[in-house]
Amino acid sequence: MWKKKMMKKAVGMLLGMLVMIQIQPLQVRASEYWPEGPETVSPSVLLMEQSTGTILYEKNSQDRLYPASITKILTTLLALENSGLDEIVTFSDRSIDETTGSGIARDYGEQMTMEQSLYAVMLESANECAFAVAEQVGGTMEAFVDMMNAKAKELGCVNTNFVNPHGLHDENHYTSAYDMALIAKAAYENETFRIIAGTKIYTIPPTNKHPNEETILRNHHDMLVTYHGANRKFLYEDCVGGKTGYTEAAQSTLVTYGERDGMTLIAVVMNTKSPGQFQDTVNLFNYGFDNFQLFNIAENETQYQEPQTVNVETLNHYQAFVDLDGRANILLPKTAEFSDATSQVIYDRIDQDVVGTISYTYAGREVGSGDIVKTGVSVDGFVFGNQVKTEGAPQGEVSRVWIRPGTIILAALGLLVLMGVLILFKKLYDNYYIIRHNLEVRKSQKAKRRGSSRRRRRRRCKW
Repeated sequence: MWKKKMMKKAVGMLLGMLVMIQIQPLQVRASEYWPEGPETVSPSVLLMEQSTGTILYEKNSQDRLYPASITKILTTLLALENSGLDEIVTFSDRSIDETTGSGIARDYGEQMTMEQSLYAVMLESANECAFAVAEQVGGTMEAFVDMMNAKAKELGCVNTNFVNPHGLHDENHYTSAYDMALIAKAAYENETFRIIAGTKIYTIPPTNKHPNEETILRNHHDMLVTYHGANRKFLYEDCVGGKTGYTEAAQSTLVTYGERDGMTLIAVVMNTKSPGQFQDTVNLFNYGFDNFQLFNIAENETQYQEPQTVNVETLNHYQAFVDLDGRANILLPKTAEFSDATSQVIYDRIDQDVVGTISYTYAGREVGSGDIVKTGVSVDGFVFGNQVKTEGAPQGEVSRVWIRPGTIILAALGLLVLMGVLILFKKLYDNYYIIRHNLEVRKSQKAKRRGSSRRRRRRRCKW
């Protein structure tokens, strides 16, 4: 009986561990409800929550389309990452001769700071300024374009190819609403970009070519600005910035950032006729802010939290070796609770600070993730009575024990195999003695039969 009980217990433990660590496929439970998206007139749109990357709504978001001037979001991000704001940008002949359309009328050899140039790029969509910035950062416009495509690939873009830094039409210059959202998300993580993209009016002081005049720049995003000429019909209180775009081939394109209650939404609208880009963005923002909310993972997750332990003798509290990233969130409909999301631990991103990631899904969608980070807690070594402390050992060195699901499974399987061998050996051992006992009984019975035969023969002889 004890063998059967041990076997059942071991199998139960193994199955329990397998259930705990298995990777769950994206499944939609009947109770998981995702609010229906709004009506949009634009052929390609996408709404994303910035901190989690969750896609709230999309329509034809993978279609390759011409971006027009929303290209300048990536141009500005790369310039901020690879140059200083005080650098001097000098306008070359190419920057003037090879650009048309929107601009601020710069002259050959004119000089501005990188900061001034980027405000001109984002607020006035100045094409000559985007070209000059590209040359300053990349050495040549072509080298900068290579940087743009490399950055887009790094961000996960798969339907993007840029051939210039400004977005003037070229058949080989395209992206998608989804890729543009990835670029916009990365850009918004840069604090200086957020400031520039949300600025309504900026003034460039006199330059070497315009010594007696200032250049006033005005943001063209109708959901953000209220100055004369803007369409106040689309003014949106929670809009904090964005970038407009238009060419005849691309039609109107728009990237917009909105913030409310600690949640930031990114709306991308492409290939639509004005004012459809603003109408759709307003509807997308209303849908997102009215139907969704963020949950902080560290404040709500209980399944993976490592409890603090207490030493009964010394009453010392020992802090956990790992913790959840306190900045990480998940996005869920307002009708859902944090516990409604399905989670899994993933070990494909491990470095010196991160030991794993908890990923969450809901209604068949990825809704956010949080890193499991090291806390930096170390424990002093303890020398047991039967151990000798090694002299000259490195000070402050911490021993680490890494426990992986694969190791647990192999150990459990090994235990089961060992128990199986022991049970088989026990059965063979028992059978050996049963067979031996039976042979001895048969031998004894034969001997008794021989003895009784001899006694009968002796009695006959006496008669």
